[in-house]
Amino acid sequence: MKILVINGVNMNMLGIREPEKYGSMTLKDLEKELYAYSFELGIDLETFQSNHEGEIVEKIHSAYNNCDGIIINPGAYTHTSVAIRDAIAAVNIPAVEIHITNIHGREDFRHKSLIADVCTGQISGFGTNGYKLGLKGLVDMLLKDVNP
Repeated sequence: MKILVINGVNMNMLGIREPEKYGSMTLKDLEKELYAYSFELGIDLETFQSNHEGEIVEKIHSAYNNCDGIIINPGAYTHTSVAIRDAIAAVNIPAVEIHITNIHGREDFRHKSLIADVCTGQISGFGTNGYKLGLKGLVDMLLKDVNP
């Protein structure tokens, strides 16, 4: 089983950007932790980060027939990108939307996710642990062959 983890805009600034909200863990540290966790789960993991919407769309497209699931934190594109939403819908691969902060407890403009309705689930507000929660939930769902 192969899972693609996509991090969107500004996620390369983890550990630097607003550490009181996003913590001190860097993206590289997070990826190392996820790779270690993937070994525990017995799955293959690929990580990707881009600040460019089109690159994220192309990466989602590349997952078609290559990945069993997607974990995605689109960053601010969550609230603006019909293109990323449509790419997830197009590949028809189970996806889990992840947010480090609770987007529903922040500014009003962050409450609406354009991605959520094409995802299997959404996890927000658990810090970087949300990635592990999403990964475990997605893997369990895929192993049980549950129809989302």
